[in-house]
Amino acid sequence: MIPFKSMIQGRIHLTKWILVALIIILSTYFISQKKQNEPALLSKENLSEDRDQKSFFGDSKSARAQLAQLITPQIQNNQFPDTISYLDLDLEQKGAKFKFHYTIDQDLQTKAEKLLRQYQPDYGAIVMMNAETGEILTMTSFIKEQNDLPFQNLNLMATFPAASVFKIITAATAIDLKGVDPQHQIAFNGGNYTLYKKNVLSEHVTKWTRFISLKDAFARSINTAFGRLTLENIKPHELSNYANRFMFNQEIPTDFKLEKSLAQIPNETGFELTQVASGYNRFNTMSPVHGAMIAATIVNYGKMVAPYIVKEVQLNDETIYQGKKLDLGLILSQASAEKVQTMMEQTVLAGTSRKTFRKLLKDKKFKEVEMGGKTGHFSGLNPKGTNDWFVGYATDGENKVAIAAITVNIKKWTVKSSALAEMMIRDHFKNVLDEKAQSHLQLKKQDQPPLGSDQSPAVNLKSDKI
Repeated sequence: MIPFKSMIQGRIHLTKWILVALIIILSTYFISQKKQNEPALLSKENLSEDRDQKSFFGDSKSARAQLAQLITPQIQNNQFPDTISYLDLDLEQKGAKFKFHYTIDQDLQTKAEKLLRQYQPDYGAIVMMNAETGEILTMTSFIKEQNDLPFQNLNLMATFPAASVFKIITAATAIDLKGVDPQHQIAFNGGNYTLYKKNVLSEHVTKWTRFISLKDAFARSINTAFGRLTLENIKPHELSNYANRFMFNQEIPTDFKLEKSLAQIPNETGFELTQVASGYNRFNTMSPVHGAMIAATIVNYGKMVAPYIVKEVQLNDETIYQGKKLDLGLILSQASAEKVQTMMEQTVLAGTSRKTFRKLLKDKKFKEVEMGGKTGHFSGLNPKGTNDWFVGYATDGENKVAIAAITVNIKKWTVKSSALAEMMIRDHFKNVLDEKAQSHLQLKKQDQPPLGSDQSPAVNLKSDKI
């Protein structure tokens, strides 16, 4: 018989070998998982010997997602790192530093930061983008006091009620899908800015019933009129479809992590549907970046582009990534987008933003610039306070920008979001128009002959031969 002591020692020895084998297996597994989760964008495998094939990085959704893993922690705290040290075992140079260049316009960024510091809302954010390419031109955020928010860049948060900005989606659905015209007359009962069940569900025309065009209802943000428009023309699944088209409930392929905007559309026609369609609820939420995207889609004739902030990445002075335009498709037809434009223009001409934009519209220097927008106003919970939105665009025919500005105030207002947007648009196009004027002046000088030359436009040499 085997002695009891020897049997125990043998089992202990066997157990040790089993534990060693288990540790090796687990270590191999965790190392492989870590390697799988590491960004592959800057790995040696992706640094192809054919350096001309940079387009792989330019419009790749996966490349943007991998970039987002690198820079989002800093951008969430309103920082744009110039260099990032990144240890990639596939690279010959371990711990290499990657140099980042951004699409940010530093003059506009400084202006936006100055405005928010000057007016000091409890919470405020401004984002402006090139409507045609998706380049982020400015992204700035301000928080007055210490808070428990997960990060400090409000532009990335999608916890703000979309409020009446969602009327853009409702109007686009009615126009693009159902052929409703901006001059379509809507009969409604009740006040302009309330939404009572007894009023919006009533089909009776009384002596108190008012009639208003869709264009004016949009510009003046009349909730009951939008409720009636929806009940008469739009089914729940149709509104849900267009909300998804405009990237609600979708991951937006940016090169920085963005919270998902939410649109909860009821399955049945009724009062809840009118609340959603008019933006009269706090459960449909969006981020400022998404708001700018929506405005960009309208001024871009229905074409949506994904925003991006990284212009290029360099390794050892060699460009290994170049940011490029990423099309997300045609959201609505060009004809429909042009009709929504007329409604957004009416907002700044005679609607809820008319007072804010009055001076800018009357300034002859900006007569070439067309502007449109949509305001929104509703109480929110995260952060807690009254949300004030402006989402809009401006174009001189050659340059198109989209902007979203939001302020959240707890007790008192310090500045309207529409005023922040107006000042940013003014500043941007002042520079654009000044550059245009300077360019035209230089061309004019080039066309004129130098003083003292034999050529003179005032002398007709042929006339002497008659």
